[in-house]
Parts: sequence; C-alpha cells; structure tokens
Amino acid sequence: MQKHSLITEVEQYVIDRVKSMRNERGISQAKLANLLEVSQGFIGDCENPKYRAKYNLNHINRLAKIFNCSFQDFFPDSPFD
Repeated sequence: MQKHSLITEVEQYVIDRVKSMRNERGISQAKLANLLEVSQGFIGDCENPKYRAKYNLNHINRLAKIFNCSFQDFFPDSPFD
C-alpha cells in the first residue's frame, strides 16, 4: 500500500471486481445503486479513485445476492503484501 493512497489494495480490488461484474451484466451505476439501496453518487464515488468511498461487508453480502454469486468472488485468491 502506498503511504498516501486513499484506499488499500484489497479495497481497490473489491471495487474493481464490483465494477467489472456490473459492466459484464450491463448494469448502470444508477441501477446498481437502486438494487443496493444506496445513492447513485455512492457507486460513482466508489469507482472514482479520488474518493475514499468503499464497499463494506454488508454491501458485499448484498452484492453477492444481486449478482447471484459467492461472497468470496469479490476477494483475491491470495492476500496482498
């Protein structure tokens, strides 16, 4: 992790996975926000590296239901250094 980074590597990995899964399914930020019961701005802030917004474990649990996948699908196979 860089000293001045707003979020950690694992947090960025989760955000990138969510964005990738969202795009693969053709789901807009607005639709995902509605399904996740958060503001559209929150999804945009998560996907923008200039902001500190990130998904928490409750979000990830709901995302697994939305995407009909495993909770583990949002995490890397191995831990980061």
